[in-house]
Amino acid sequence: MTATNQPALTTLGVTPFSFHSDQPLFRVNSGVSLQDALHHASDLLHVAKLLAEDAAMIKETDRYAWASHYLQEMVKAVIDDVVKVLDSPGNIQ
Repeated sequence: MTATNQPALTTLGVTPFSFHSDQPLFRVNSGVSLQDALHHASDLLHVAKLLAEDAAMIKETDRYAWASHYLQEMVKAVIDDVVKVLDSPGNIQ
């Protein structure tokens, strides 16, 4: 099979995030193209960066820091799920 005939790689949907009492509240969905997942992760990371910058400048509130924290947690889960796909033994690049 040539590279052009290979099916598009998609997320596995096995990576949880936002743990409460050692139980994940959310999980990355399966079946999302890796390209779409990475684009979304990039967008989330950009917003998290902006919020972190605001948190560093505005001392009277921590809401920006917490929003940035949760966005970073989501981004990490998406990236971890993508890496699991790319590192899988059946994925020949």
